[in-house]
Amino acid sequence: MTYNIAIDGPAGAGKSTIARGLAEKLSFIYVDTGALYRAMAYSFLSSGILPEDEAAVSAACTGINVSLAYEDGAQKVCVNGTDVTGEIRREEVGSAASVVSAYPAVRETLLDIQRRIAREHDVIMDGRDIGTNILPGAQLKIYLTASVHTRARRRYDELTQKGVACDLPEIERDIEARDYRDMHREIAPLRVADDAVTVDSSEMTIDEVVDFIYRMAVSGR
Repeated sequence: MTYNIAIDGPAGAGKSTIARGLAEKLSFIYVDTGALYRAMAYSFLSSGILPEDEAAVSAACTGINVSLAYEDGAQKVCVNGTDVTGEIRREEVGSAASVVSAYPAVRETLLDIQRRIAREHDVIMDGRDIGTNILPGAQLKIYLTASVHTRARRRYDELTQKGVACDLPEIERDIEARDYRDMHREIAPLRVADDAVTVDSSEMTIDEVVDFIYRMAVSGR
């Protein structure tokens, strides 16, 4: 039987960074579900489809094949066979992903691949509704969060280090808007699973969070 770890939480809480660190430490497969949704959003934007046009987005889903590939331990995200790992990290793609992830057609398109991987491998999967919807039977569920200001500052520092011009208050507003959309969407809204452990990383380092969750995973296996 495989062992599954579900990590949910709001945008910018550090889910992907923590999940990658845990996967390496536990020798698990890391499934970045946010990247899958970003890949869908990137495909829509590249085709000139507005994220708010649910009908057009839903119709386009049948022509999109999102897959994961692993090379030297690094995860690559592909759309119809093309590596889009770098492109999907743009800010506008993230905002679009938050919008389209609420659409049933988009969620159904990605649901099967997520569950299949979890059945076949020990995985760490992060997103918005992993423990509540995608992997409700996960042996360990974490709700990772941090204050809006902390999350915005982290994103600001990340972008400025890459030489990208950005505005901290604007990033805070964007994060607050994404939180509201994720928590109030009709399908699989962001919430804390009843059996999840809440971890607030506002005053914790990455290593501290990884070690904290690692100890829970090891004791639970």
